[in-house]
Amino acid sequence: MEELFGPDFFAGNRTKLRQLFTGTAPIVITANGLLQRAADSNFLFEQDANFWYLTGCQSPDVTLVIDKDKEYLIVPTREPSQEIFDGRIDIDLLQRQSGITSVLSEVEGWKLLTSRLKKAKHVATIAAAPSYIEPYAMYSNPARANLITKIRNKNDKLELLDLTTHLTRLRMVKQTPEITAIKTAIDITIASFRDAIKPTKLTKYTHEYQIEAELTKGFRRRGARGHAFEPIVAGGPRACVLHNISNSHQLTANELVIIDVGAQFGHYAADITRTVSLETASRRQAAVYGAVLECQAFALSLLKPGVVLKDYEQQVEHFMGEKLRELGLLKNIEHADVRRYYPHATSHFLGLNVHDVGDYARPLEAGMIITVEPGIYIADEALGVRLEDDVLITETGVEILSGRLPKELG
Repeated sequence: MEELFGPDFFAGNRTKLRQLFTGTAPIVITANGLLQRAADSNFLFEQDANFWYLTGCQSPDVTLVIDKDKEYLIVPTREPSQEIFDGRIDIDLLQRQSGITSVLSEVEGWKLLTSRLKKAKHVATIAAAPSYIEPYAMYSNPARANLITKIRNKNDKLELLDLTTHLTRLRMVKQTPEITAIKTAIDITIASFRDAIKPTKLTKYTHEYQIEAELTKGFRRRGARGHAFEPIVAGGPRACVLHNISNSHQLTANELVIIDVGAQFGHYAADITRTVSLETASRRQAAVYGAVLECQAFALSLLKPGVVLKDYEQQVEHFMGEKLRELGLLKNIEHADVRRYYPHATSHFLGLNVHDVGDYARPLEAGMIITVEPGIYIADEALGVRLEDDVLITETGVEILSGRLPKELG
């Protein structure tokens, strides 16, 4: 991983950010903080993707400051007991990873930053998400909000400038090391997938978690950190719940099983879905599967530089409507009726996050990586099918990065 992402990568990203952000205000960005799991234990730490993109730093609560031609990191003070359990922050490692030579203690760093903030009219940072994100029914990491509060306490007249759009624009187009990391994550996912769904193994699984366990073992032994997101192994009616992550139910031989997983390698994600049958599929199951396969092929045929995903989604929706009508599920192709059976988008950006940042109104460019994942979900028939591949936009069209994984229903 160090060979892929050396200090030049992160220094280059900081330089590009300074070029996009033409103002003279100091840039102040925070790492994520630890989140409590239970009592005195925390969830496995996951770094803020933007912070890692600019620093390569994997430690919580570190602050990055870019101020004209000066840049430095501020590291938090740790209690002695925390150092015993979690270790000290390795300053030399921070310097080597980030290419930032100036790493200051919390007291020293905030003293220097405060003197600048008191004179400034603006400060650039990343806007904090709401503490509770209602559409997803989840709480956000409080680190950004805490940083903004701390900045305002130093100078309550400061106007905050949001860098989200700048970082989204940078991260949308992948650089060579990023593409290499994503391809590696995809290769690990494909190899583990192939191994997990061998016909000799499929007939022996009795529960969804056994498939998950086989994939987890495959990811780890092939060098991945683990799963890039909570794996989905959902049979029968559970396949109609898009993000069904319990993976705890007994498998029934006549059900189709959606397997939606991706390895994480070098901080970058794969995201691949296949739908399999544990025995010979019924005629109806095969027909629905075939419709999804045709829809994916149609979507892939549309992709090339210059395509706007918002327009592309409308074309795919209409094609899917035709397939749903052929299946006897629709009489007329209306948006609400199509979305009853196909309730999600066809594509999302892929990168540091499995649902990576992106501007869906911006035309596609070479170097962008997206997923292509149509699906049909018929709750009344306890039948769900989804197929998903990861696609690199090239100068002339697309490269299907996960195309080596067969799409056979079984």
